[in-house]
Amino acid sequence: MGKKHISVTAARHSYQDVPVRAPADDLGIKASDAVALRDLATGRQIPAQLIAEGERHFICWIADELRAGQRREYEILSGASVAALSVALVDVNGEVEFRIAGELFTSYHYGGGIVRPFLYPVIGPGGKGMTRNYPMIQNVPGETNDHKHHRSVWVAFGDINGADDWSEEEGCARIIHRQFLEKSCGPVFGRIRTLNDWVDNQGGKLMEEVRTITIYNLPKTGRIIDLDVVFRATEGDVRFGDTKEGGIASVRVATSMDGDKGGLITNSFGGVTEAECWGKPAHWCDYSGSVDGRIVGIAIFDNPGNFRYPTRWHVRDYGLFTANPFALSAYAGDPNVDGSHIVKSGKAFPFAYRLYLHNGDAEAGSVAEQYHGYINPPTVEVK
Repeated sequence: MGKKHISVTAARHSYQDVPVRAPADDLGIKASDAVALRDLATGRQIPAQLIAEGERHFICWIADELRAGQRREYEILSGASVAALSVALVDVNGEVEFRIAGELFTSYHYGGGIVRPFLYPVIGPGGKGMTRNYPMIQNVPGETNDHKHHRSVWVAFGDINGADDWSEEEGCARIIHRQFLEKSCGPVFGRIRTLNDWVDNQGGKLMEEVRTITIYNLPKTGRIIDLDVVFRATEGDVRFGDTKEGGIASVRVATSMDGDKGGLITNSFGGVTEAECWGKPAHWCDYSGSVDGRIVGIAIFDNPGNFRYPTRWHVRDYGLFTANPFALSAYAGDPNVDGSHIVKSGKAFPFAYRLYLHNGDAEAGSVAEQYHGYINPPTVEVK
């Protein structure tokens, strides 16, 4: 590969610890190659990693700091000597651990007869879990034990062709892990891509789901989880019913963060509290509160390509926090409103979200700025 350069330009927004990528199909880089970037101004070598998106490939790295109006130039180094893996995947006993710099960040639970896959624990700033332990761990002092199906971070929906794939009550439907389509890790990110079957309570297949979880090598003060979900109507038409019992990206925050225990719900339009955020459309929603005396928060970013963007939020003072664009009748308080959606046989129905874990509330955690980093990344040019 001859010398190739990448220029990265920030326009009106500054960026801090934001994943950035550039097209790599014409660079002559093989998937097995170790790659890095060299900052032409400072000579500093920056870890990079190849990422596949369908038939295309990209080179990915972390923009640790890029001020508004600033331009940076990099040389691409193929076959570069890079540090040991910074994000590692460890698969043991029906779960895949994501370890960043050797420390557990989260685990993807997929085996052992669970009703549906989930992420737990989710370690935030200060090294403490930011999602509720119940029901994975029971009888934790001070912790609530309602809604046993609220498993930390998960994907579920309560009306798929009439099947309840939200609760864990008798007669509920299930999401069954079939296989891993990808496991990759390196100095920039770790990623799994899974194939899941959504089945009814008799085991009849309703549809397939491809779920991709990408976790980046970022400081503890600002972890990122990218969640991409593609539903496939492989068994005929699929109807997502109008119900508030569901969320394509769902979180149950730590009990000490609950809105009715001093926590704060905030959305992109300045709404605060459940009363101002529940059922309202917003580009992002944030839930912050105290964990062991430290204020921390989790934001979910909606992607502009998602169905009914900006999504509406099923977010409650008792700690539930989901992106649910379907429950229009509940949000409107009108049973004549129909928020259901039919995915025709053979078609795909994609969603993408970013979860951002941060210090402080939404303002202190610069959630609005981080959202712009998600939907309006720096301008990248390969020369």
